[in-house]
Amino acid sequence: MAQELRAAPHWRTVDCISDLHLQASAPATFQAWRRYMQSTPADAVFLLGDLFEAWIGDDAAREPGFDADCAEVLRLAAARTPLFFLCGNRDFLVGEQLARDTGMALLQDPTVLAFGPRRWLLSHGDALCIADHEYMAFREQVRDPVWQREFLAQPLAQRQTIARGMRQQSEALKHTDRVYADVDDETALQWLQAAKAQVLVHGHTHRAAEHALDATHRRIVLSDWDADAVPPRLQVLRIELTGEVRRIGLA
Repeated sequence: MAQELRAAPHWRTVDCISDLHLQASAPATFQAWRRYMQSTPADAVFLLGDLFEAWIGDDAAREPGFDADCAEVLRLAAARTPLFFLCGNRDFLVGEQLARDTGMALLQDPTVLAFGPRRWLLSHGDALCIADHEYMAFREQVRDPVWQREFLAQPLAQRQTIARGMRQQSEALKHTDRVYADVDDETALQWLQAAKAQVLVHGHTHRAAEHALDATHRRIVLSDWDADAVPPRLQVLRIELTGEVRRIGLA
């Protein structure tokens, strides 16, 4: 059963973003994200996974460097606006320590947000790409608590080396003809019906769009972020208390 979160009575707008893949080698995207987090007028912000290109453990944010810079942005943002985080396939090791240090709240995947006239089902989206059997096997492995404990028990420097190797593999795949599986609409509809929700909001696929699943259910796909793209992709999904949804371009 999905976790449920009821919007605070005073909320009028909430923002959803995902797939920023923040990394030190993409400073323009980081700066755009920092400016947004400092200035958004939303009453709450939901980070729906892959905020980071790679997260190797919360202890990394307690050492000087890029991860610490990201944590400071989160801390300052959470001090002015309720901040909610739902992990993705790149930052599944974000944990309670980072949440305590920054003041953000961790969410289960999926989570139902009861806001305005609708129930919104929030997810990263990777668990719905069931046709990608290779990825689903990887997901099962790295979400296993034993695997995570063993990985986090390794020295920070060793984890950083592993993460660099994974990023290199990811970059190499971008230059191949591999076609990634999309969200399975039948499974998405089943999730919505089980949660008694009308709209699924998710990221992961980098295929920003809106899909009707039947007469009363739909899914909205968030954009990824890339300030160096032409044109830049820096988009926020803003949900109004009325149920209206708008895509806000920050570039």
